[in-house]
Amino acid sequence: MKRYKVLFVYNPEAGNGLIRNNLDEIIDKFQRKKLQVVPFRTEKKEALNDVFAQMDPTEYKKVVVAGGDGTINTVVNGMIRNKVDLPLAIFPCGTANDFAYYFDLPMELKGMIKVATEENYTYADVGQVNSKYFINVAAMGFLVDVSQKTDPNIKSTLGVLSYYLRGLGELPNLKPIPVQISSEEYTSTDNIYFMLVMNGRSAGGFKKIAPRASINDGKLDVVIFKEMPIMELMPLLVSVMTGNHTENKNVVSFSTDRLIIDSDQHIGTDIDGEKGSELPLDIRVLHNRIRINTVNKNMEGSIW
Repeated sequence: MKRYKVLFVYNPEAGNGLIRNNLDEIIDKFQRKKLQVVPFRTEKKEALNDVFAQMDPTEYKKVVVAGGDGTINTVVNGMIRNKVDLPLAIFPCGTANDFAYYFDLPMELKGMIKVATEENYTYADVGQVNSKYFINVAAMGFLVDVSQKTDPNIKSTLGVLSYYLRGLGELPNLKPIPVQISSEEYTSTDNIYFMLVMNGRSAGGFKKIAPRASINDGKLDVVIFKEMPIMELMPLLVSVMTGNHTENKNVVSFSTDRLIIDSDQHIGTDIDGEKGSELPLDIRVLHNRIRINTVNKNMEGSIW
């Protein structure tokens, strides 16, 4: 029996209400493709997890998620924990949309619908931090503070610019963090300003944080910004925008499928823009764990 149901998970506030204001049109386009939309409005993470725990995956063709990286993260965590092995389509409606950026997904509604209603898929790795999963990035240090201290309303209004402005304001409070890092490729005790473990290539709107990263190579790309004089930090941040930072003497970068991070200090962590796990962190990669609806390069010229 063919499966026609599609679970449509959407954040009503994402994209300044783009999905909420066009939900009827979205349902109409899916129905024209003989796909029955089952909408779920995100409110609490626990409620979404219950949806996946109670659903019968054999009745569904795919899951569609409309929102930013944090919403996608919640959906992927719910799917993996409840063994829901269905393709995932993405409507990028967040602040930075870093995960969607990797796949070059459309940012306008008609393009989003077109991709989601087709059958073109790419496998993608998923990162795991202790008992949580991430699609794009696990982080600690300065960038985490910037993200978690930025008002959500300002993020919605100013977008990626809000991260830059907040980051500049926090520079006088910048302090190094002592961490122990252990992996097959790199083991050291370092004082760092921040650290990113990347599955994708961009984070917080910085498009080339991990310029050589591949989403399905079975590896995570680690980028460590070590303690340095403040006068050397500003030129380094400029080079981050161009993707040339990995050659800097104050930056350590390597690829791995597993690493352990610990510290004697309490350090906040971040997973896809949301509050992360407590240290120590056991980080590993789940190779080709999910299927993502991607653009059919042979049909880019036509919407319908």
